[in-house]
Amino acid sequence: MPNLNPEYIRELIEAANASTFFEHMSLRVTDVALDSAVLEMKTNPRHLQAFGNVHGGVLATLIDAGTFWAGFMRIPEEAGLVNIDLKLNYLKAIEAGLSLTVEGRAIHSGNLIIYAEATVYDESRQVIAHGTSTLITLRGKGLKLNSSKFLES
Repeated sequence: MPNLNPEYIRELIEAANASTFFEHMSLRVTDVALDSAVLEMKTNPRHLQAFGNVHGGVLATLIDAGTFWAGFMRIPEEAGLVNIDLKLNYLKAIEAGLSLTVEGRAIHSGNLIIYAEATVYDESRQVIAHGTSTLITLRGKGLKLNSSKFLES
């Protein structure tokens, strides 16, 4: 298994967490590795639907982000990644004020297509949602980071 450049990982996490969308969602990446990622989010009133539960779109966003970052380290450095399919199951309704953890795992990484899964847990490690995603590599759409190599020399 290749050794990932810790400086690249640090910059990658900083770039992900600097996203205005992640800021708006109170979402942050805490770890990215080969075939896995961990993200965290504290739910708040902006995440609620009319009945007082966290909106399903918020949980879909968590599954989307968890699968994306789990597959990211397998794509070429000059490439980006987007979902072409997202499937999920909502398993428990939740309210604002909870801290959620998303754990993503790449199941298959090919030259063009990545298939990944993600699970959303509450503070007591109960499963809130689970989903899978098929992602496609987009050549020429990669992130520009100072640490240009994600593998250590």
